[in-house]
Amino acid sequence: MANKHGIHIEDLNTSVSPKEDFYEYACGGWIKSHPMPDEFSSFGQFDVLRENARKQVQDLILNLSSDSESKEKGTIAQKISDLYNMGMDEKRLNLEGSEPIQPTLREMKEKVKKNDLTSLVAWLHMGLDSAFFSSGVGPDPADSNMNIMHIGETGLGLGDRDYYLEDNETNRKILEAYEKYVKEIMTLTGYDEKTAQRVWDIVIKLERKLADIKMTREMRRNPVLRHNIYSVEQLQKEFDFIDWPRYFKELGVDDVKSVNVSSVAYMQALPEIVKDLSEQELEDFLAYNIISNSSGLMSDAFIDANFEMFGKVMSGQKEKKPRWKRAMSIPDSMFGEAVGELYVNKYFPKENKEYMLQLVENLRKSLDQHIERLDWMSDDTKAKAREKLSVMSVKIGYPDKWKDYSEIEIDPEKTYLENVQKASIWFTKDNYSKFNKPVDKEEWHMTPQTVNAYYSPIVNEICFPAGILQPPFFDITADDAINYGAIGVIIGHEMTHGFDDQGRQFDKDGNLTDWWTAKDAENFNKLADVLVEQFDKVEIAPGVHADGRYTLGENIADQGGLNMSLTAYRGINPDKDTIDGFNNFQRFFLSYARCWAGSIREEEKLVRTKSDPHSLAKNRVNVTLKNLDSFEDSFDIKEGDKMYRPVSERVIIW
Repeated sequence: MANKHGIHIEDLNTSVSPKEDFYEYACGGWIKSHPMPDEFSSFGQFDVLRENARKQVQDLILNLSSDSESKEKGTIAQKISDLYNMGMDEKRLNLEGSEPIQPTLREMKEKVKKNDLTSLVAWLHMGLDSAFFSSGVGPDPADSNMNIMHIGETGLGLGDRDYYLEDNETNRKILEAYEKYVKEIMTLTGYDEKTAQRVWDIVIKLERKLADIKMTREMRRNPVLRHNIYSVEQLQKEFDFIDWPRYFKELGVDDVKSVNVSSVAYMQALPEIVKDLSEQELEDFLAYNIISNSSGLMSDAFIDANFEMFGKVMSGQKEKKPRWKRAMSIPDSMFGEAVGELYVNKYFPKENKEYMLQLVENLRKSLDQHIERLDWMSDDTKAKAREKLSVMSVKIGYPDKWKDYSEIEIDPEKTYLENVQKASIWFTKDNYSKFNKPVDKEEWHMTPQTVNAYYSPIVNEICFPAGILQPPFFDITADDAINYGAIGVIIGHEMTHGFDDQGRQFDKDGNLTDWWTAKDAENFNKLADVLVEQFDKVEIAPGVHADGRYTLGENIADQGGLNMSLTAYRGINPDKDTIDGFNNFQRFFLSYARCWAGSIREEEKLVRTKSDPHSLAKNRVNVTLKNLDSFEDSFDIKEGDKMYRPVSERVIIW
């Protein structure tokens, strides 16, 4: 223990009692010593780690540029370094202005004039824009081993439907800024003031109609609602604004017999909306979307307009990210696994992976014990739940096989936008090429350098990239209480997603099927409703409450992760030594809270309440911990303390 450190005392705010506000007590010192940079709308421990990863990736990319291989056309070094350098070429980008987008706009206008909506939409859906609806290939919820075609809703300019449907001061301010943004980028592209006004009129008119028919946030979380298999004949009969057989053919997808329609009501209402559009309205609406989607890849004038709207007004950022971060994000995303291979070779030692694999198995054993002891679940459902847990696959650090990017060409003679567009088309074709083929269970859906983790219900797997397996989430030099309170809870969180309100609806093989008894499901929902109510009560801004239903899955996972990791920690017979005045269980809970240390702007709180299924950081700590007897015992919390919750109001699901 002597060579293992405990918590960082300087992160605490000891002027606040842990019994009154545990989040402020555990994180206040860190928050004070880490003021939010102007380029951020929120800034916390995850952001610090992401910033470190960005700098590491930048160094890797800059080293590639000095490598002789970067001069050889077609090498991954050439592609990554040239793409990064194009993003850094401020002079060229500003000189080009809107020229890079003009060929796409001209082609779009020619296609509109041909009055062939099917070909127009198919062309856009090849990586340019998800006009009117989205399409893509992915696992079949009913047979998770096979890939099928999916049709769904498209996004809105402002993201969430409520911005268009709820009339309040905040939304009026955002819509006013949105109008300014639409007109500005159209003007930058060569439209005069009158024409830019015409574009805005159709954008807001059409997006309001689309908002009205979109699923609510809560509906999107229901996988049963999102699983609706239609034959192509049914598609043609019900959604006849598209010639569906020809649409699939033009996408290069052959022999489509059936499709999953994830939002039936949306698709049913869409034909009349689209058919009512004049040729000019269609052209204007598509032009705006094409330009807006490309604004981050053109001159500073476009980037500044985008930042003013989405960064400053919506999220409260004070300045945009520096050019190197914006430039680096493109090759880091486009050639993610190639960059990732470089990253893990330098920053992810073998002993980290070995520790993590053991930690995962300890947590799997812990959750198995929790399921076995549940008093609200029948033995039959318990057996199936434990079987699902036993076969849950684990991905740690990096993939065993790396993605091949040899077909993507990066040509510095062409514009930055054209290079990215061509790569986007390649990725889209790559996705469509998986149609009617077995699901590749070895494929990763995050790059190794990503500071995040995920659970995929449809393949029943958890994934922890190397990027998140760094301090403060995982620290090989810290005592076990610190690691179990941080990365242990995060692992447990992802495992619990297999049994949250969404994940529980998928079986051990990832198929969407009801494997619960009716009584067990009823008991689960009663417990979940208590958790919903706990978060609904929290006021995050004057008159605005947290959305406990929308964040239910993440809140269940937070609680489950804490409970599971605490049991696993007890199971390794931890050293009970006091370090820096804190016993091992106190260090466990302080480590958990420290993961969520951070600040957030008031504007961003409102955005996240509509768009983020995770609760705000402070609530992930204070609201969640009040349910745990072990937390109460560790800090001697009594009735009358603000961190106390009556036993009758507590809820433990997993």
